Amino acid sequence: MLIGEQPGDVEDTEGKPFVGPAGRILHKALADAGLAGTPMYITNAVKHFSFRRAGKRRLHQTPRAGHIAACRPWLQAEVSAVHPDVIVCLGSVAVKSMLGDAVRVLRDRGTLLERDSSVGPAAFLVTVHPSSILRTPAADRDAAYAALVADLKVVAAAVA
Repeated sequence: MLIGEQPGDVEDTEGKPFVGPAGRILHKALADAGLAGTPMYITNAVKHFSFRRAGKRRLHQTPRAGHIAACRPWLQAEVSAVHPDVIVCLGSVAVKSMLGDAVRVLRDRGTLLERDSSVGPAAFLVTVHPSSILRTPAADRDAAYAALVADLKVVAAAVA
């Protein structure tokens, strides 16, 4: 199971998670990590697009704690229904929603964490949100992408 932050503008319009620019990076990284074709459920911690208007554009706003808390029952119901072997938290909003404030993305990324979460014991992998690759300076982008793929390879080994 993959959990992102919230729908982006494209995802909000299309009604599906990870179909915009960050989704293209995620799906390429999943393939490069050997997870293409692996059954997985993809969702977001926050179910609505939080944004501010800039002319005709809708610009992403980080969800507030109240948004995360309000959407947590839906996320918990999804996890309970899916019963995933591994839950991949993509970015800090997903981490906060599932694991609280004790886990940090950059410190704890890339290793399987056995935790009692809000939905019971589970294996978690924490990594960056694919949109962070888009914001990485061009000179560092390949390394940032390779690190995301390396994190996802841990999941591939765990579910093999």
